[in-house]
Amino acid sequence: MAPSDDRSVQRYRARPDTVATDRGSGPPLVLCHGTLMDRTMFAPQVEALADDYRVVAYDTRARTDRYVGPYDLYNLADDCAALLDAKGIDSCVLGGMSMGGFMALRFAERYPDRVDGLVLVDTTAGPHQEAEIERYGEMIETTRAEGEVPEQLAGVVKHILFGETTIEQRPDLVDSWVDRWLTYPGDAVYYEVDSWLERPDFTDELAGIDVPALVVHGEEDVALEPERSDSLVAELDARREMVSDAGHSSNLENPEPVNEAIRAFLGDVY
Repeated sequence: MAPSDDRSVQRYRARPDTVATDRGSGPPLVLCHGTLMDRTMFAPQVEALADDYRVVAYDTRARTDRYVGPYDLYNLADDCAALLDAKGIDSCVLGGMSMGGFMALRFAERYPDRVDGLVLVDTTAGPHQEAEIERYGEMIETTRAEGEVPEQLAGVVKHILFGETTIEQRPDLVDSWVDRWLTYPGDAVYYEVDSWLERPDFTDELAGIDVPALVVHGEEDVALEPERSDSLVAELDARREMVSDAGHSSNLENPEPVNEAIRAFLGDVY
C-alpha cells in the first residue's frame, strides 16, 4: 500500500502562518502529530514550555490541502526538513506522537545532524501486525469510498485514540475531536494511514540513532500497548515516562506529567 522511498515526491512548502504554531524563543522543540490529529493536540506542551523554549507544532500534509497521496514516512521526514528550513532551524529536539514518532525515527536516520534529541509519544519502532493492517485497511477503504469519516467509524476510533479514563471523565475533549474527524476528506485519512500502515520493522535501525531520547506512553493505550515501546527504551537507552489515566494521546489526555518529563529532558539536552 505505502510507496517505496522516493525523494522525488514534492517537498512540503511550509506556510508558517497556516500550518504551524510557533511560540517562544530559545532552543527549539518541534512536534509532529499522529493520525487524525493536528498540531493543536500539542497545545498543552506549547503553553507549558514556550516560556523557555521555541516550540513549533505543525500540521502534516493530511491536515492541509496537500493531502492527496501516495506518500510515505520518508516523504514526511523530508517535509519536516523543509519546515525546519523555512523556520531557520538548523537542528532541534524532535517530538512525535504515534505516526509522528514513526516519522521522527526516520528523520533521525535520514537527517542525523538536525536532531539534538527525540521525544517519542505513544509510538513504536516495530511494524503493525497482519490483523491490525487488515483492520485499519478496511477502515480507510471505507473513508475513501464514502468520501468522509463515517460517524459510526469515528465512534469506534475514539476508543483507539483515547483512554477509557478520558472518554469517561473528559467527554467534551473527546467529542471535540470526533466532530473534527467528521470534517476530514476521506482521501486525506486514506493516504495518511497508508503512509505508515505497511511500514517495515525499524528496530534494527535504532542502533544507528545516537541522540538522547525520551519515551512517553499512556498506561491505557490500546492502539499501541506500552510494551510495544520496549525496543525504543532498550535500543535508544531512553527513559520512559508512563502516563496514568491516559491512552494513545497521552500528551493531550494527561499533560502535566508529560510536560514535566519533557521539560526535564530538554534541560538535559540543552
